[in-house]
Amino acid sequence: MTAKKLEKAEWGPYFDHLSKTLKGAQAEIEVASLKLGDQVEASWLPLIGLVYDPKDNIIEVALDGIDHLIAKPRDVFVDAGEEALASVEIVDGDDNRQIVRFRQPLALPPPAR
Repeated sequence: MTAKKLEKAEWGPYFDHLSKTLKGAQAEIEVASLKLGDQVEASWLPLIGLVYDPKDNIIEVALDGIDHLIAKPRDVFVDAGEEALASVEIVDGDDNRQIVRFRQPLALPPPAR
């Protein structure tokens, strides 16, 4: 699999597609920063969805029991092949990295046309 940077205009539609197709998939959230080191925020909980709110410039990662908000996202990278997704990495304005990993690479259906 290879990491690909998403353009900001792609964030909303991409997260909407992920939320619909991967709902319930087991995911974990890791936060990595120079100040804190690596911290696991949530371990292997069912995914409810990922949402980008352009008005407030926030990405929300919702897992069962966890609502993880990422303010001022700067970059979004997806580690995916043509048919599978391993992780989504979000870099915020303070250079913190929020990495959403999936228990096993998850098969993605083709995008709707």
